[in-house]
Amino acid sequence: MTLKTTPLNATHRALGAKMVDFGGWDMPVNYGSQIEEHHLVRSNCAMFDVSHMCVVDLRGAKVRDFLRGLLANNVDKLQVAGKALYSCMLNRDGFVIDDLIVYYFSEDWFRLVVNAGTAEKDLAWIAARNAETGSGVTITQRREAQAGGPAAMALIAVQGPQARAKVWQVIPQTQAPSEALKPFNAVIVEHTAFGEIMVARTGYTGEDGFELALPADQAANLWMALGHAGVKPAGLGARDTLRLEAGMNLYGQDMDETVNPLDAGLAWTIDLVSPRDFVGKAALLALGQNAQFLGLILRDKGGVLRAHQKVLCGSGTSASGEITSGTFSPSMQQAIALARLPMGVAVGDTVEVEIRDKKLAASVVKLPFVRNGKVLVS
Repeated sequence: MTLKTTPLNATHRALGAKMVDFGGWDMPVNYGSQIEEHHLVRSNCAMFDVSHMCVVDLRGAKVRDFLRGLLANNVDKLQVAGKALYSCMLNRDGFVIDDLIVYYFSEDWFRLVVNAGTAEKDLAWIAARNAETGSGVTITQRREAQAGGPAAMALIAVQGPQARAKVWQVIPQTQAPSEALKPFNAVIVEHTAFGEIMVARTGYTGEDGFELALPADQAANLWMALGHAGVKPAGLGARDTLRLEAGMNLYGQDMDETVNPLDAGLAWTIDLVSPRDFVGKAALLALGQNAQFLGLILRDKGGVLRAHQKVLCGSGTSASGEITSGTFSPSMQQAIALARLPMGVAVGDTVEVEIRDKKLAASVVKLPFVRNGKVLVS
């Protein structure tokens, strides 16, 4: 099978990145030391190629109304240009098709950023709902150029406490429009040396920074300019340990189309209060919440926490949970995990994790583990 590539693929290879198959994409897992890349983001900054993710522009007179019914979170919260919202998109059974970010730019233009592996499925679902509702929304994916359509876009995430300052140094035209941006807001900067750029104060690391959407043919130029300014590249390995420390879900691992989002700690991304209806609402209300999404810290020696390990929370098999993501935390120097646990489990409890033929003690903690460079649990 031929792997898909981002506009930065040749650049990664020229810089000596270790490339791996990531869900059908040829992506850098690291540029040397994954641990060093992780610590750079927590203490300074680094940059990630996230162009495998897909920007989708939705335009039309009825686009807000369309999104009211499509997304589980309520786009009526988006009233200021550039404001962003994290939401699940559910199927009719109330399970997660994808988790995504939606940006509002005008009443006839919203922008989605969807996950790499779900993009085709998402686009087909959105198109089917558009046809079903007669909304007349124009749906344009921006990951690849299309004949007669707008240019393809790349996505570069610059993350860490020094990230914004480095972006302003390299693209000075972005400083004035983005300096006052609060988290989960974006601005379009039209005239830069790298073309029109969407500067979004978002990320997937638990640190401050920007995600930059720009013309694909300018991605390598910006990547090299950031590198010359001292921003080191980082791979998907560090991105995974950073997001796990930050308690952030990964689609396909912590939730998918078999998982109730209420059981995946995503209730905050779903508006069940307003009278608005959306796809999957009735099913979700019927399902209710049946598990909690919490953190684990391994206390016994002799193992590493990994996905699919069983968590014993009390007497009997009915009182068991499951790890969804696990790793060794570079920031904490401990094995940590995200887990779906029974409703009766409380923060502070001790549970046992089945690791091969052993049962090792772990503490239940509130998420996140680390945020803005600080360890929040012990």
